[in-house]
Amino acid sequence: MPTKSAEDFRLELTDYREQDWKRWGPYVSERAWGTVREDYSTDGSAWSYFPFDDAHRRAFRWNEDGLAGICDRRQNLCFAVALWNGRDPILKERLFGLSGPEGNHGEDVKECYYYLDNTPTHSFMRFLYKYPQSEFPYAELREENRRRGKSESEYELVDTGVFDDNKYFDVFVEYAKADCDDIVVKITAVNRSEDPAPLHILPTLWFRNQWSWFDHPPKPSLKRSTSTSSTILAEQRELGSFELRCEGSPRLLFTENETNAASLFGGKNASPYVKDGINRFVTRNESDAVNPAGIGTKAAAHYVFEIAGNSSETVWLRLSNSGTGESPGNDFVSECESVYVRRHLEADEFYRSIVPESLSEDEQLVMRQALAGMLWSKQFYHYSVKDWIDGDPAFPPPPSKRKHGRNSSWKHLYNDDIISMPDKWEYPWYAAWDLAFHAIPLALVDPGFAKRQLILLLREWYMHPNGQIPAYEWAFGDVNPPVHAWAALRVYRIEAKRKGRADRDFLEKIFHKLLLNFTWWVNRKDAEGNNVFEGGFLGLDNIGVFDRSAALPSGGHIEQSDGTSWMAMFCLNMLAIALELAREDKVYEDVASKFFEHFVYISDAMNNVGGEDTELWDERDGFYYDVLHLPNGEDIPLRLRSMVGLIPLFAVETIEFEMLDRLPDFRRRTEWFLKNRPDLTDKIACMQKPGRENRLLLALVNPERLRRVLRVMLSENEFLSDFGIRAMSRAHRNNPYALKLGDTEYRVEYEPAESKSGMFGGNSNWRGPIWMPVNYLLIEALQKFDFYFGDQFKVEFPTGSERKLSLWDVSQELERRLARIFVRDEDDGSRAVFGNCDKFQTDEHFRDYPLFYEYFHGDHGSGLGASHQTGWTGLVAKLLQQIGDYRD
Repeated sequence: MPTKSAEDFRLELTDYREQDWKRWGPYVSERAWGTVREDYSTDGSAWSYFPFDDAHRRAFRWNEDGLAGICDRRQNLCFAVALWNGRDPILKERLFGLSGPEGNHGEDVKECYYYLDNTPTHSFMRFLYKYPQSEFPYAELREENRRRGKSESEYELVDTGVFDDNKYFDVFVEYAKADCDDIVVKITAVNRSEDPAPLHILPTLWFRNQWSWFDHPPKPSLKRSTSTSSTILAEQRELGSFELRCEGSPRLLFTENETNAASLFGGKNASPYVKDGINRFVTRNESDAVNPAGIGTKAAAHYVFEIAGNSSETVWLRLSNSGTGESPGNDFVSECESVYVRRHLEADEFYRSIVPESLSEDEQLVMRQALAGMLWSKQFYHYSVKDWIDGDPAFPPPPSKRKHGRNSSWKHLYNDDIISMPDKWEYPWYAAWDLAFHAIPLALVDPGFAKRQLILLLREWYMHPNGQIPAYEWAFGDVNPPVHAWAALRVYRIEAKRKGRADRDFLEKIFHKLLLNFTWWVNRKDAEGNNVFEGGFLGLDNIGVFDRSAALPSGGHIEQSDGTSWMAMFCLNMLAIALELAREDKVYEDVASKFFEHFVYISDAMNNVGGEDTELWDERDGFYYDVLHLPNGEDIPLRLRSMVGLIPLFAVETIEFEMLDRLPDFRRRTEWFLKNRPDLTDKIACMQKPGRENRLLLALVNPERLRRVLRVMLSENEFLSDFGIRAMSRAHRNNPYALKLGDTEYRVEYEPAESKSGMFGGNSNWRGPIWMPVNYLLIEALQKFDFYFGDQFKVEFPTGSERKLSLWDVSQELERRLARIFVRDEDDGSRAVFGNCDKFQTDEHFRDYPLFYEYFHGDHGSGLGASHQTGWTGLVAKLLQQIGDYRD
C-alpha cells in the first residue's frame, strides 16, 4: 500500500467522524433561479416564474447560488465572490445563462469558468472565472440565440468578441483550510490586456434566508467588528460564531438577504435594506441602499483596483470560527500564504497516488481537472416536496392544483443533503442514473462519499414506498436506467483495490434496498407479464421516434430493447452482488439463484418473443430494435439503429468456476435449471461451456449475435467515430428512418451535434453524439466478454478493415478514442473538445482548461450540451487511470 498522504488522513478523520473536514465545501449552487423548487406559479413554468433578472433582488426559498461559492454543510452561511468592471448594469454575483425557452437548444450557461483543482475534504480548491472588461453582453446573447433556429449552433460568450485583444480579467478564487472551520481565501485578478482597467472585487458573506418563510423564526446576524473595520462577525444559532477577516482596509457593506418586493412587485419591503442593496450601492452609487449601522444578513468587503496591463492584484481573507474579531495584523498575509502553500503541496502529494505517472503531462492535467470538476460539483440540495406543495406559514398557499400536479405523489421526499450534481448551472438537481455514474470517478478519490451518494437515494425519505428511485426534480416519477446495482459493485471493488479492504457492510446494506427497487421494476414496467420491459423515458431523451415518457400518439405501447436489456443487466448485477455476499453468508445463495433464473427468463423473452415481427432481435439486420404494439394488434419493429440496440451488450457477467465449488447450493440449482429448461437457454450465453481460465459466461447475446452486433457497432459508417461510439448510426444521415402511422409520418435522422428536436426541451441529443456513460459501459462489457473468450474471439476493427483485434484490444482502442476528446493531439496540439474555436485552441490562457461537456459531436468530438457536466463525463478520469495502469 502507498504511504498515506495528509489528505488521506483528513479523509479518515472525517469518515470516522473524529473531525469534520467536509463541514465546509463548494456546496453553493451556480443557479438557484429557474428551478422547480423556486416555482410557485399556477402553470408550472419554472423558468418564467423566477428568471435570472429577478435573482439579484429576490431571496431564494430553498438554496443559494453564487460565483465560486462555499458554505457549510447545512448552508447556513455562504461565501462567494462578486465582481464589477465599472460598466455592467449589475454586479457579477452569479453566472448568467439562457433559460430553457430562451436558448435555441434549451438552457445554456453563457460564461467562461473552470474548476481547476479540489481535494476530497476541500482542503484546497481552485476556481477560475474569466470576466470581460467591456459591458457583459446579456442582451446580445439573448437576442442572437433567440434569433437562431435549432439547426444552427449556439451563440456563445466567446462569439461576442468580449475576449478579443485579451480585454478581460482572469479571476482565480482559491481556498485552503487551516482547520475544519478555518478557511483561507485567496482572490487573484489578472488583467490579461495591455491597458489598465478598473475592477471592483467584493468577497461576500451571507446567510441563507430561513426566516422569511415562517412565523417568528430566529434570525442570524452579520455585523462589523467593534474592534476593527476590516472584520465581519457572523452569528447563527445552529452554526455558532464565525468571522471573516479581510486584508487591508476595504469598506464593509451591509444589507439584508431579503426580497426587494417594492422593485419587483410594487409591494412593501420587510426592511429598507434588501438583497440588491450592495449591488445598487456599487453600480448606482445609492448610498442609502446599505445599512450605515454595519449590520445585516448579507455583507461584502469592497475592494477597488485599477489593475495595470498584464498585472495582477491579490486579496487575502480568512473565514474562521475563532470569534476574536481582531484586526488582521502584520503577519496576516504571511500566515495565509503559509496555509495556502502547505495545502497546495499536500494536494499535489495526494494526487500523485491517484494519477498514474505513466500518463503524459497533458493526460495527467486532464485527469486531475476532471476529478476537480467532480468535487466542485457537490451542492447543498434542499427540497421538501410536502412543504413545497402545501406552502409556507408566512405566505399565501400555492395553487390548489399543485396538490395533484408535479411530484404530488412524492410527498414523502425530503432532500436536505450534499449531493453530486450533473452540472451546478444547467442541471442543479440530482438525477438518479447520473449519480450512479458519478460514483465511479468519485470512488477514485473519496470512496466514502461515493458510497454515501449511492445509499442516499435508497433511503426511506428518498426512495418511494413502492420501491421506485426518484429520477429528478422536474419529474421524480420518470424512470432512469437501473444502474445503481452496477455502480455499487464497481465502487465496492474500486475501494477494495485502493484501500486493500472491501466494505461488505456497504454492499449488504445497498443490496437489500435494491431488492425493493428490483421488485418495483418487475411489478410496474412489465405491462404484459412476459419479461419484456417498457421502461419509458430511460434517460435517453429523444433517441426514439416518440417521446417514450408520454402516451403514444398511436396508442398501444413500445416493448423496449433498452428497457429489457437494462433489466437483464440489473439481474446480473444483483446476481454478482449476491455471489459476493455468499462468500461469507450462504443465505445469499438462494437469492443468487433467484436472479439467475430471472435473468434467463428475461433473456429468453428478449430473444424469443412471439413471431418474426414481434422479436426484439432482428435476424435480417443482426441488430436489436424496439417493437411498437398498436391497439389493433399490429406489431411494428422500429428499425432505427441507435444505442437502444447496443444496450443488450451491457447484460454480461462472468463467473469463476471455483466460486461454484464454494457455493454448492447455487451450483446445484443452476445445473438443474440448465438441464431441465434448455428451451430457455438455446439462444443466449448461459454457462453452457467453460471459457478462458475455466470461466463461465452469462450474457444476453450469444457469440453469433455478439459478432453481428459488433459488426454494426464497429463500422465507421455506422456507430464508430474517431472519438467513441455514437448514440445513433451514421447510416441514418442519408437514410433517415421513417415511420408512417395513418396520415402522419415520423422521421428520425442522424444528428451528430445539438438536437433539432424540441423533445425534452431540446437541450440534449441522443441522435448521433457521443455520450461518455454508455461508452463506458460498452467498454466494460467488451472486457467482460474478453475475460471469457480471450484471444480466441476476434473481430474486425474497424469493420471492413481486415484488422482483427481481441475484444480487450477493441476496448483499449475505444478508451483511447474517448480520451482523445480532451487530450491534445500529438500532431497539431489541438483538443477535439474545443472544436473550431481558435481562442480556446491556441490562446495560452484558454488552451489548457478543457471543459467536460454533457456529450460530444459524433464526427469531430467537440463539446456539446451542458459545458460543465463533469458528472458522468468525469468518467474520463477513470478511463485515463486505466490507460495509465495498462502502460505500467
